[in-house]
Amino acid sequence: MEQMADPLLERITANPSVLVGKPTIRGLRISVEQILRALSAGVPVGELLHEYPELEPDDLRAVHLYAAELVSQEKVFPISHRP
Repeated sequence: MEQMADPLLERITANPSVLVGKPTIRGLRISVEQILRALSAGVPVGELLHEYPELEPDDLRAVHLYAAELVSQEKVFPISHRP
């Protein structure tokens, strides 16, 4: 994967000794996946920030940007449909 240049993405880290190397927020034991799943389940941002006081609003922006960068690099191949 190409190096992502936005400084906001520096908030997303991966360390083999933290959550088995999953992408986390600033080395905390809070994974990008955990935040994305919570947001997709409808958990309000304010509630996430309350439940995880170590999180900052820019951390949530970084999670969204990280996900967008990954999706932008995804290759999609058309599936041929047979009648």
